[in-house]
Amino acid sequence: MEFIGKSVTSGVAIGKLVIFRKDDSLVKRTRVEDPEAEVNRFQEAKAKAMDQLKNLYDKALKEVGEANAAIFDVHQMLLDDLDYNDSIVNIIRTQKVNAEYAVATTGDNFATMFSEMEDDYMRARSADMKDISNRVVTVLQGKSDGMVSASEPFILLADDLAPSETVQLDKNLVLSFVTKGGSTNSHTAILARNMNIPAVIGVDFPEDCDGKKAIVDAYNSKLIIDPDTEEIEKFKKIQEQDAEKIRLLQELKGKENVTLDGKKINVYANIGGVGDVADVLKNDAGGIGLFRSEFLYLGTDDYPTEEQQFQAYRTVAETMAGKKVIIRTLDIGADKQVDYFKLDKEENPAMGYRAIRICLDRPDIFKTQLRAIFRASYYGTISIMYPMIISVDEVHKIKEIVKTVKAELDQQGIPYGDVEEGIMVETPAAVMMSEELAKEVDFFSIGTNDLTQYTLAIDRQNAKLDSINDSHHPAVLREIEMTIKNGHKGGAWVGICGELGADTTLTETFLKMGVDELSVSPSKILQVRNVIRKIDLTK
Repeated sequence: MEFIGKSVTSGVAIGKLVIFRKDDSLVKRTRVEDPEAEVNRFQEAKAKAMDQLKNLYDKALKEVGEANAAIFDVHQMLLDDLDYNDSIVNIIRTQKVNAEYAVATTGDNFATMFSEMEDDYMRARSADMKDISNRVVTVLQGKSDGMVSASEPFILLADDLAPSETVQLDKNLVLSFVTKGGSTNSHTAILARNMNIPAVIGVDFPEDCDGKKAIVDAYNSKLIIDPDTEEIEKFKKIQEQDAEKIRLLQELKGKENVTLDGKKINVYANIGGVGDVADVLKNDAGGIGLFRSEFLYLGTDDYPTEEQQFQAYRTVAETMAGKKVIIRTLDIGADKQVDYFKLDKEENPAMGYRAIRICLDRPDIFKTQLRAIFRASYYGTISIMYPMIISVDEVHKIKEIVKTVKAELDQQGIPYGDVEEGIMVETPAAVMMSEELAKEVDFFSIGTNDLTQYTLAIDRQNAKLDSINDSHHPAVLREIEMTIKNGHKGGAWVGICGELGADTTLTETFLKMGVDELSVSPSKILQVRNVIRKIDLTK
């Protein structure tokens, strides 16, 4: 069976299909005749949930460090709490109800109780009580815990994936993404390009294909379910050809990003967390041009503490061994929603309350992050990049907060390094003000994804607009050229960190414009280097 969609990356994947299903079902109260049997069901579900939490702790420990893994330790302790367990068992026995209802009710009661406590730490446990209760209920219902669990590589099918959901994926096992919804610029599409795996969107796949063998032909926008032996062999040969191309690129490791006429350019990597640094080093990136710090917030049930953030930033800085690490401050909002931020629903969130606007409006959250970054800067070469800037006034407000943070660290005797500060240029306003903004900062990094959507007045999550969502639009390219020119005039170096930076059809254009740096997904580093080394800017 063949299903046609729209490719967002190229390549071929062969493997088993796994469907990611979101579970929004309500817990129903039902009367039971055998309460003791329900108590036993609860105990078995609790044991399984405890095993899940232990596995999550081990996974997080390897990927994001002990500080960030600690939440799963806390969840295990809460799940084992005597009062919590007694309440569940008592409700089952006295009310003669199903275990699902007893767990959900107890979770709600304990969450309410914690939320009303005066102690900040205890209040923070409110969300944790709901989380562990939902986990046990999910086990009782025999459903997935919202994570895809697999022991072998798989092709992931989904309606679409939110950024918070991608955090939970074992990216080492995902061979390909196939989604029903989304757009070529949706988060899932961007993630697929960053991971350098085949991806096809807009595929109306059947719901009964879970576990079946399939081929994703992202060259031709196809999902092939239950392929025959001949088809499998055909696509294995294509995979071999792709692998040979990758092998040839590996020969470029250790080589400079320099044009035939001697123009050098920095090629850095975009990452979403500590776990991505291995790919950065494997692909020989010159540094990290975009550390998406918001993934530290997406992966938790509460605001990450200063210490948790510090450990993550420090680990990356130390691992990069003196190479530049540019950390983008919190960029929550738009398609990256976090429940505990309690953001109001917006008609147009992409142009609403997000990124630096939240940080300046909630300075305590911002200061916590800045303290963590500056502390980590003592252990490596760290730069800070502020997103969604539209005015010089915003930069002045940021500088005042930074000044306060530094003064606090000085008073406490906490050392920090010499930190470059820059802004993302991703709004037409920032482009038009780039000459003035360049005098205020050390560097610009052009975020072409948002710059394109704002310039063309196109919501990049809207699949209906994919045909006119043209990142090569002359207006976008003129804005990039203007930003580079004005940045240099004001004394700032200029890079590109949006996806357009990895578009090798434009590499020569960007170099002729005078760009200083390109930051791309780790898997694209060597491809970009290969193109740079074939360019002669004198011609």
